Amino acid sequence: MPFYHKLGKIPPKRHTQFRKPDGSLYAEQLFGTIGFDGMSTNSYHEHRPTQVKEIRKQYNVAPKIAKANHIQSYRFRGFQVQPENDYLESRKAVLTNSDCTIILAAPKQSTQAYFYKNTDADELIFIHKGTGKLRTMLGNLDFKYGDYLLIPRGIIYKIDFNTEDNRLFIVESRRPIYTPKRYRNWFGQLLEHAPFCERDLRQPQELETHNEKGDFIIKVKKQDDIFEMVYATHPFDVVGYDGYNYPYAFSIHDFEPITGRIHQPPPVHQTFETDAFVVCSFVPRLYDYHPDSIPAPYNHSNIDSDEVLYYVDGDFMSRNDIDAGHISLHPAGIPHGPHPGATERSIGQTKTDELAVMVDTFKPLMVTEEAMKIADEEYIKSWLE
Repeated sequence: MPFYHKLGKIPPKRHTQFRKPDGSLYAEQLFGTIGFDGMSTNSYHEHRPTQVKEIRKQYNVAPKIAKANHIQSYRFRGFQVQPENDYLESRKAVLTNSDCTIILAAPKQSTQAYFYKNTDADELIFIHKGTGKLRTMLGNLDFKYGDYLLIPRGIIYKIDFNTEDNRLFIVESRRPIYTPKRYRNWFGQLLEHAPFCERDLRQPQELETHNEKGDFIIKVKKQDDIFEMVYATHPFDVVGYDGYNYPYAFSIHDFEPITGRIHQPPPVHQTFETDAFVVCSFVPRLYDYHPDSIPAPYNHSNIDSDEVLYYVDGDFMSRNDIDAGHISLHPAGIPHGPHPGATERSIGQTKTDELAVMVDTFKPLMVTEEAMKIADEEYIKSWLE
């Protein structure tokens, strides 16, 4: 959960007159969630943020489902997704349910001809390859390898990349994404035993304010359709804001692992949560230090959730034949665990250098047609001896 943040110029009291140097009023906007009960931000604009000239087109981008009901473990070779110039066209949905959609993207170019707003979902973008700047209506964030970018639904943004070699792992969440509540006190402050703290969350510090009129294309996603809307003023015209609802960044390299004498369960790696799924970070860490410990994870049954693991870098101790950019899907209803030989190999090891992102969903994930293009359907047999 973000904490209070203030950037730019704001009046001393909300919902009161705030005037420009010429005496006219700035336009105030409450940017909030869950009606008026969730996190919100008050922003102040050079122009009214409501001036729509036209809607030029509408087209559907819903994932095309290949397997709606299955009980098969899969490996998907993520780096086989081919790079594309356009940011939105590069986004390929691979797994989806009514709560979230997991997307791979390899955009080559920055977003230049349009702005983007997702009204369906919060977006959690993990930067696997690439550096650049996330530009938003509420300020900018520099990003690099290993960063999570949390973009709340409704934020208007662009992404500028420094090179053409970019790889993104994206989770669209139709539920608000928060930090785990067990790491927070009842005031919302992260506790001493949390694996990260507020200092690790990077808030926007660069507010980009434009005072321009013209034709500004904003591609708005709503109910899996993209609406190409033309606004009369530049959407980055905010002179100041304060509140709790804004984009922020967190580096997986700033996650401090929780370890123990015996193997710790996956929840110790939890980084974000919703009421429908969790996101965990597996980072380099010391192994268990009981004299008879088995560092490899034990076999466990996914009865209530699907497990998705996105492999980022390093040595994936519990898996055979896994490379960076691979995704494993272990669906609810069947057990999974270390590959043959992994348990024995792990005994006596003192540390791991693996880096991975895990998404555990409570509702089953459907496999898309895009996923089947990069699927290893023989992966289900990889536990045979």
